[in-house]
Amino acid sequence: MSGVWIFDKNGVARLISNPTRESFEQKEPPYPGTATAPGARPRVLVYLPENQVISSYTELEQRLAELGWTRYDNSEKPNLLQFHKSPNSADLISLPINFANFKSLHMYDIVVKNRSFFEVRDPAATSA
Repeated sequence: MSGVWIFDKNGVARLISNPTRESFEQKEPPYPGTATAPGARPRVLVYLPENQVISSYTELEQRLAELGWTRYDNSEKPNLLQFHKSPNSADLISLPINFANFKSLHMYDIVVKNRSFFEVRDPAATSA
């Protein structure tokens, strides 16, 4: 039994023998700004004080600004959207310029730097 085991959203595994790149690619993510790797559970970033799912960089930038983060213009890295806490701080949040490429890795970076304000959740848990 050689190949790659893939788990669907219900936890059911299936074997893909001789996998190709195309067998793993999805054309569109199920939720914008979520993980889309095979078997990965999609995630959303939630702003806890309002229980708001962050669905765009406009919303995220507004919430980060409220917490004292400012946008950092870095002409050497035009493919990144960056925020810093203050000019004297080493804290920096770097995000892909396109929100469709905003993954759980980036969400957890935001959570670690703003522990009591953000949380990463399963999308199904936010609708309850």
